[in-house]
Amino acid sequence: MLSGLPVGHPGWTRFLLRWRVAEVTGVAMASAGKGSAVVWHWRGRDVVVGTTRLGSGPRALLLPALSSISTRAEMAPLAERLAGRFTTLSIDWPGFGAAPKPAMAWSPEALAAFLRFALDEVAQGPALVVAAGHAAGYVIAEAAARPAPGRRLVLVAPTWRGPLPTMLRRRPAWLGRLARAADVPGLGSALYRLNVNPAMVRVMARAHVYADPAWLTPEREAAKRGVTGAEGARHAAVRFVTGELDPFRDRADVLAAAAALREPALVIYGEDAPPKSRAEMEALAAVPGIAARVLPRGKLSLHEEFPDAVAGAILDAV
Repeated sequence: MLSGLPVGHPGWTRFLLRWRVAEVTGVAMASAGKGSAVVWHWRGRDVVVGTTRLGSGPRALLLPALSSISTRAEMAPLAERLAGRFTTLSIDWPGFGAAPKPAMAWSPEALAAFLRFALDEVAQGPALVVAAGHAAGYVIAEAAARPAPGRRLVLVAPTWRGPLPTMLRRRPAWLGRLARAADVPGLGSALYRLNVNPAMVRVMARAHVYADPAWLTPEREAAKRGVTGAEGARHAAVRFVTGELDPFRDRADVLAAAAALREPALVIYGEDAPPKSRAEMEALAAVPGIAARVLPRGKLSLHEEFPDAVAGAILDAV
């Protein structure tokens, strides 16, 4: 029995990959209290991904950002506030989250395929999609290619370019080599530790992620750093930082996809957003047909830090 065993525990991986079920939608799912896990099949591998459901009503898919410290848990405060109107489903991205992960060369192709799986098989055609950070970039690309009548999109602090390309304002070839180095035993672990050591996590979170430095309490910081210790985490995390998981190659492609959207889309971002990221958010919000709401506070994780304000903006729009 696995009752009481957290979804992120390695025992869940072993259990789920042996588990046989009568699959109604082709999705294997096992419950674990408020959380559950689905098994996604990608190129001959089984990938266990955590999910959490709350509320009742039309289905809403909540997608967390991509980062070394991101999991579906960051969507929990927002999900609680939307649960009175929607059945919310928060889901981890493969390669991210707290569960053990296979050693894979994660790519935009893989994450785009997973998003289609989450929309079609797990959420089964949600009425609302709320996507944070890089998740918003993937949702823009998917919705432009496969519009769904009646669906609404909310893009929270949307990004499409990884931290290093953003900092450098370009994408030099050595970033790709750095990403592939993450797969090399020993070397990859050392590179990853440079990115997720406690001092780096603290500095980056306070500089770019949270508007109030006091929000990142020791308890919250410990929880964030705990995510970085998941087995196999380095393969996706380093690729995100180096821009290898960017859903678009340049701003022109992002804006073209956004202009092609046929679904109502709302961009939400905060006044405190980092300048380079904010410039991209403002460009996206200026696309004809896209609504925008600028909140008085908030950086890249405003949905986690200011869930009342973000939920209020969403509920006003839907």
